[in-house]
Amino acid sequence: MDLVVDASAIIAVIVNEPHREAILRLSRGVELLAPASLHWEIGNAFSAMFKRRRLTLDEAKKAIRAYLEIPIRFSDIDLDLALDLAAQLDVYAYDAYVISCALKHQCPLLTLDKGLADAAASAGVEVKEITT
Repeated sequence: MDLVVDASAIIAVIVNEPHREAILRLSRGVELLAPASLHWEIGNAFSAMFKRRRLTLDEAKKAIRAYLEIPIRFSDIDLDLALDLAAQLDVYAYDAYVISCALKHQCPLLTLDKGLADAAASAGVEVKEITT
């Protein structure tokens, strides 16, 4: 089975957030997929964390190295479809990329982002629920 993951799920695992174990459990034995934009989202999230002093620059770089060890298959996105989804669902392009990836590969989405989860569900994407 394939599973699309977004930045929120990846970051929760890397920085050991409360939902880490549930994410690992749901993603065990599946192939992880993501739009290629995930790299930039991860970088942006870590830069925001060290800007807010949640992480040092060295910790952020260590986290990036950990991220690069996660086996994720990256998928190209149809920008026309992504823009259509962004307009229809009233979401930012990055969320539309994740939703379009799940639609393209006809597989569920794993996210901690409630807004993304709701938008994906309304587009017909199965969303994996995180329970602690």
